[in-house]
Amino acid sequence: IQFVCVGGSPNRMRAFAQFMHKELGLTGDGEDLADICAGTDRYAMYRAGPVLSISHGMGIPSISIMLHELIKLLHHAKCRDVTIIRIGTSGGLGIEAGSVVITDTAVDSSFKPQFEQVVLDDVVVRSTELDKDLAEELLACSKEIPDFPTLIGHTMCTYDFYEGQGRLDGALCSFSSEKKLEYLKRAYDAGVRNIEMESTAFAALCGLCGLKGESSC
Repeated sequence: IQFVCVGGSPNRMRAFAQFMHKELGLTGDGEDLADICAGTDRYAMYRAGPVLSISHGMGIPSISIMLHELIKLLHHAKCRDVTIIRIGTSGGLGIEAGSVVITDTAVDSSFKPQFEQVVLDDVVVRSTELDKDLAEELLACSKEIPDFPTLIGHTMCTYDFYEGQGRLDGALCSFSSEKKLEYLKRAYDAGVRNIEMESTAFAALCGLCGLKGESSC
């Protein structure tokens, strides 16, 4: 395995594996790709040659479980120099709809480049920087595709889809539209260009375990 691509939806990651199967010119049509993790109900995993395609569900708890088990699997399989890329959807901030944001640094809801993890009863703060060279490489690849707006920026990771991301259409809401816009403007000024729910945990685990990682949403 040389590349691992992870994203939220099992169906989407199956479709991605089939796409990679075709792009790599592997034998067969890819329609019968088997879910390696079938029966676990945790996540789906597909292999297309040197590429693993894995779903991670939504949010930090789901992706962290998958990453711990994936990293153990790669270790025991004696895989080396693996590149891991998170692909998925996100909310854009002050950018053209349909743009792809390549993450240079994942930040928390206070725009800090850190991931706070409670280990036993200690709050451990971990770095969330991603591989800058890989980000530039992905940006260069995007230039080869017409009508594919791509940029590098900070990605804000939240613990919640509604209030945590400033939405006003959840089951409850504790702030005004004006306060929401003021917060999002501060996020933009801090370099945030998109918002999702996994990047800080993803970046922290990649960094701690020596994996070359990047997020592209």
